[in-house]
Amino acid sequence: MADGPIQFPFPYQPYSIQKQFMEALYTALDEGKVGIFESPTGTGKSLSLICGALTWLRDYEERKRQETARLLESGDLATDSSAGSQQASQSQESSDSAEPNWITDFVQKKAERDLVSKLKEDELKRKRREERLELMRRNTKLKYTMKRKQDSEDEEAVRLLKLSKEALTAEGGDVLEEGEEEVIVAVYESDDDNAVPKRSCLDEDDDDLEEDHVTKIYYCSRTHSQLAQFVQEVQKSAFASDIRLVSLASRQNLCINEDVRRLSSVQLINDRCMEMQKNKHEKTEKVQEPKRRRGAAKPVCPFSGYEALQALRDEILVKVQDIEQLAALGKETKACPYYGGRLAIPAAQQLVVLPYQTLLHESTRRASGIKLKDQVVIIDEAHNLIDTITCIYSSEVTGAQLCCAHSQLTQYMERYRNRLKAKNLMYIKQILFVVEGLVRMLGGKTGQNPNTQTTPAGTELQTINNFLCKAQIDNINLFKVRRYYEKSMISRKLFGFVEKYQGSGLNLSNKENCKTEGLEGFLQTLPKGQRHTAPVPDENSVADNGQPIMTSPMMQLEGFLFALTNANKDGRVVIHKQGVLAQSSVKFLLLNPAIHFAAVLRDCRAVIVAGGTMQPVSDFKEQLLLSAGVRPERIMEFSCGHVIPPQNILPLILCKGPSGQELEFTFQNREKSHMMDETGRVLSNLCNVVPGGVICFFPSYEYERCVYSHWEKTGLLERLSAKKRIFQEPKKASQVEQVLSEYSRCIQRCSQAEGPLSGALLLSVVGGKMSEGINFSDDLGRCVVMVGMPYPNIKSPELQEKMDYLDKNMPQVKGRTPGKALIENLCMKAVNQSIGRAIRHRGDYASIVLLDQRYSRPAIMAKLPNWIRTSTQVQPTFGPAFASIRKFFMQKKQQHGL
Repeated sequence: MADGPIQFPFPYQPYSIQKQFMEALYTALDEGKVGIFESPTGTGKSLSLICGALTWLRDYEERKRQETARLLESGDLATDSSAGSQQASQSQESSDSAEPNWITDFVQKKAERDLVSKLKEDELKRKRREERLELMRRNTKLKYTMKRKQDSEDEEAVRLLKLSKEALTAEGGDVLEEGEEEVIVAVYESDDDNAVPKRSCLDEDDDDLEEDHVTKIYYCSRTHSQLAQFVQEVQKSAFASDIRLVSLASRQNLCINEDVRRLSSVQLINDRCMEMQKNKHEKTEKVQEPKRRRGAAKPVCPFSGYEALQALRDEILVKVQDIEQLAALGKETKACPYYGGRLAIPAAQQLVVLPYQTLLHESTRRASGIKLKDQVVIIDEAHNLIDTITCIYSSEVTGAQLCCAHSQLTQYMERYRNRLKAKNLMYIKQILFVVEGLVRMLGGKTGQNPNTQTTPAGTELQTINNFLCKAQIDNINLFKVRRYYEKSMISRKLFGFVEKYQGSGLNLSNKENCKTEGLEGFLQTLPKGQRHTAPVPDENSVADNGQPIMTSPMMQLEGFLFALTNANKDGRVVIHKQGVLAQSSVKFLLLNPAIHFAAVLRDCRAVIVAGGTMQPVSDFKEQLLLSAGVRPERIMEFSCGHVIPPQNILPLILCKGPSGQELEFTFQNREKSHMMDETGRVLSNLCNVVPGGVICFFPSYEYERCVYSHWEKTGLLERLSAKKRIFQEPKKASQVEQVLSEYSRCIQRCSQAEGPLSGALLLSVVGGKMSEGINFSDDLGRCVVMVGMPYPNIKSPELQEKMDYLDKNMPQVKGRTPGKALIENLCMKAVNQSIGRAIRHRGDYASIVLLDQRYSRPAIMAKLPNWIRTSTQVQPTFGPAFASIRKFFMQKKQQHGL
């Protein structure tokens, strides 16, 4: 810890809670803690994270430099040695089992010599690294000379391939069409568990540039827009001029190759890009052996040139760039921003900004070149971290996708049977066997149209081992199948095959050897016994349930098979039968997210999870930290209040409505007419005294529609509309922006003109599009109403399985089973996210009304954010509550001179 008070270079005089936040963050990083930090939106959380973390990093690096300089001075070493020997001698003399002094001196001197040797070795490595960078720049011209040589060799390879085809024709062998060579899987040599993967030139360069002793801060958030806002805050801070920051994002956001960007899904974009990178590395490796190449030149990305990537990397390190600026810079320099950012990671000595899905997914993290050993990770917007990890490592595949994958892979095998080596054929047959077993579990058969096969409806949950046994695929080593998927890239090869014969890629109608076009044409050339009738949808196909079907269902199957390699106790397989095979599905449900977060907690020096609302934190601590092996003393919690004055917020728990009706919106009670009528009366009274906007949250879309329909029939909706214009949250994400714009314009017009309307009423849904990430500041949200308690569907098989798992593996919390505590915590997390939409800055003010007497229970109130809980009033009847709200807004009207 630094001596004396810590000076944080905040751009303005920080509030006391901001200073407390930064000091607590500094302590957590310095002591290597796992910190849970809660700071409400509007309190400058991002700026506090920046200043606190970078101040610690600056001080930490300075202390390391001073220590290094001190130890490298021989005089200081002698002094330290003498003092250390004297202290060791005194310590040893006081011990009954003390060793001789000469042994202590020898061990200490040896340790000091080793330390000095390591420091000198680190300095030598740094100099070599700088020399390596300079040499790489000098060799750029040579690399381009070699590239020109490769181009000429590619032309020669095309000529040789043509001659080879002619020879094969003369011998009566299989003839490959133009472009087919690249869709055939390469010879699969080994499935050894200990096989060392071949490293690319890019990986070797990364290792040369990596400084093992440099501590970085990896800042993660949920969306790219949140990351962009964070980078903009960094640009405004005192660290902007001298920090090295790298922004990472997905290929979907950073790719500038239009031929790749136009693909239909993120998975296809990723796979096409990786295929091009593989082609690039293969060309580099074969420069010295041009005669051994058999195929034509494979496509590579024009934006992956070495010199251009180096130039882009330097630009990234010189100036702080957000994602949009990085993409624009990539277009300007004709260099890939995605790989340019990755190339800059080793040299980025301070801050790497990335989506937390990239950090949480192990293979993505490894592919991005992120090494977490002794690093610092800050995860912002971490309130749904458990759900995110669960979703990342869960996987689902439908009956239509299974049948389609089986059909495509069978046709692929028949087409290239004479070209595939024995081990490739063996694994392809194993995959087909596994698919047949999965389809049988759904009550169907492969080789038939999944849209016409009926299955009994129902849902069943099984352990992984039981599922594998019942599917009769327990004799297949899925770990080896997984390794085959990764090394052979069979999913991408199959996609290339389907793309070619569907006519969505190459135009086959002009090929001399192609008499028919598309996959259906190819099927006509097969013997009748080898034809398969399962349809192969294109990328725009839509299933009967309205969900799009992937062009490459093999990729979806790959994810599901990978999920089945989890430990038996950590997940379950959910079998959904919907009456039709095409709509039925098998889903892997991850029950223990801690197993995939444990590596981050183990490797990092410190991990900070932060959010505007982290309450309740018990789930987070039990399911994600303690289950991952984190010691309780390593966990640190910090929660600060809001910057708004206490008098600017009025939280109320309303137990009864205007007619005296008791408010308890249980599932059995909430759809009764008198409950919906009472809800309307409460809103009608609130709309009379609340200016601007009122946001009313319902537990679900179904209940919101039910209440709206009831109000229409009773005429209450018309009375509400006379006071405030009513808006409904749309189910489609594409319509949210339009509704919010109209809602905002309506409130603005009402505030500027006299008229019967006093603003707008927005009917929203907890967990919907407007309950998270939307700011209803100032007049957009003067009152937030929460109707009932949004408990999740306890009848859900997945949720029941999760509850059973927790009850068996977690300790009871204050006499309550972990499963019941989970239900309550999920409810209150959703409530806390919704009610925090209104207060967004220091001068803001709003009222929060919780319509349900169950909120008054001490256990429930304890799970509200501290800054709301301390001001919350429990009102048994409506009269005093309404008087408090009217007085609150009259005072605010007088204060603001309205």
